[in-house]
Amino acid sequence: MIDNSINLVIGGEAGQGLVTLGQILAKALVREGYSIVVTQSYQSRIRAGHNTYTIRVSHEEICAPKERIEVLVALDEETVLLHEKELSPEGIIIVDEASKISGGSRLQVPLRKLGSGKFYNVAALGVIGGLLGIEQECIGRTLDDFFGRHDKTLIDNNRIALAKGFEWMSAHPEAVRKLPPVRISRPHLAMDGNEAIALGAMSAGLKFFAFYPMTPATSIAVNLAACAERMGLIVEQAEDEIAAINMAIGASFAGAPSMVATSGGGFALMTEAVSLAGMTETPVVIVVSQRPGPSTGLPTRTEQGDLEFVLHAGHGEFPRAIFAPGTVEDCFHLTRKAFEIAEDSHGPVFLLTDQFLADSYRSVDPFKLEELSQVNTCTASVMPEGIYKTYAITDSGVSPRLFPGISSGCVHARRSEQLVVADSDEHSEDGHLTEDLAVRKIMVEKRLRKLEVIRKQVVPPELTGDDQADLMLVCWGSTKGAVLEAASRLPAQGNNVATLHLSQVWPLVPELLLKHLETARRVVCVESNATGQLARLIRRETGFSIERRILRYDGLPITPEFILRELEVS
Repeated sequence: MIDNSINLVIGGEAGQGLVTLGQILAKALVREGYSIVVTQSYQSRIRAGHNTYTIRVSHEEICAPKERIEVLVALDEETVLLHEKELSPEGIIIVDEASKISGGSRLQVPLRKLGSGKFYNVAALGVIGGLLGIEQECIGRTLDDFFGRHDKTLIDNNRIALAKGFEWMSAHPEAVRKLPPVRISRPHLAMDGNEAIALGAMSAGLKFFAFYPMTPATSIAVNLAACAERMGLIVEQAEDEIAAINMAIGASFAGAPSMVATSGGGFALMTEAVSLAGMTETPVVIVVSQRPGPSTGLPTRTEQGDLEFVLHAGHGEFPRAIFAPGTVEDCFHLTRKAFEIAEDSHGPVFLLTDQFLADSYRSVDPFKLEELSQVNTCTASVMPEGIYKTYAITDSGVSPRLFPGISSGCVHARRSEQLVVADSDEHSEDGHLTEDLAVRKIMVEKRLRKLEVIRKQVVPPELTGDDQADLMLVCWGSTKGAVLEAASRLPAQGNNVATLHLSQVWPLVPELLLKHLETARRVVCVESNATGQLARLIRRETGFSIERRILRYDGLPITPEFILRELEVS
């Protein structure tokens, strides 16, 4: 596989505007028809601390980050000191002419003169655009859209600084790293994982979202809040995570499809309420955006360390589903699926993502909303005759559902005389507390039968390649892109390679896995944690032991290069 991509890294201190610069550039590249993968690296502080915004761009489809750097844009001198060793032999470093670090493949640009004051970054954007061969007008329109068109003075000053950057770059053709033209250009969206989760939730009928800010999940709330009035939903910042999930459970009990989003430390506070959702059989979608622990760990880095935690969170035994999107598109569609399964199984459903995917912008095809099936959230049964039983015993374990004060559905519903009773203690069918131990046994079995409802709708693992391959790489969640690219490079070395990606990690259905695992000659599991949590879960549920594991747990995302290096030493 020939790599025709360019890896561009913008580095500097927090507060220098490098994220804004990166976002505008990423959106402009997508508008030009290019494929991108963005990786954001930032420290846990408001100002200072070294941050990077990395854009891998190609005229061909790409789906993973890259290690070698072709263009390094240094907004401070520390960026050069930290990343110069990662530069490819043909790489170039863009620095301000005032930089005291000289030598090597540096392009010293008078950025402070091209764009004075706060327009310094816009001038840098013009230089980068000229270096990559992007149309100036495309970046100009992206700038206008990003900052809004209401301030003509701002628009004019942005355009002037941008033009000066392009003009300066045109006088230095020897430094140009022009991107190949896009063969077929079609409309794309520049979107990160958290934006896709927010859109997926709204398209599924979300009406109530509660949260307490916690990196890297917070931008889900920010995106939902921006659309709340237009979409008719409530976004509530609670005093803590305990309050947030209990609010969501209460809203769902009353008939409003509900979701919460947090990270590992915040989810630790939610676990008692997860059991409440299990006992009261209340649908709720819970997004856990993973980052390294224990405790506060590395709050702005990435990891896949919470699978076992989420699987076993909450006391007692009750069914759940856990989805793990591998792409931005998965974030959208699996969020919708999570709402559907929560409604069908009357219980908690999890979306397990991580900092890398949450913050990673990609170029995605616009979602065709008119082709999506309706997610039946906020539905209730027809008003029963006689006394309504909140926890009526059924073959599936799923009881008919009514909402307090209404007879059926959420829209245009009539007032009801039925009493809807729920209880966090063990209860009888009518919802009242009981200590009858025979009833207890019946109720435990009733709740557990709902796992079969989830199993019948499980998302099967995605096989790429031949399941009788010499080597099969197994992965889950956000490692998908890196594993696919690593696999595509290996056949050139004479290997027959397949990949198996799990976007639903619970429940595991043995027959869906074993038919692939048992036919491959060699199986390797790739995960971003230290203990191989998926590999251990597969062994527990299927009896198949994956002995070889490629594990990363330094806070950085898995890359194709990392996988290939690890395979060489095995």
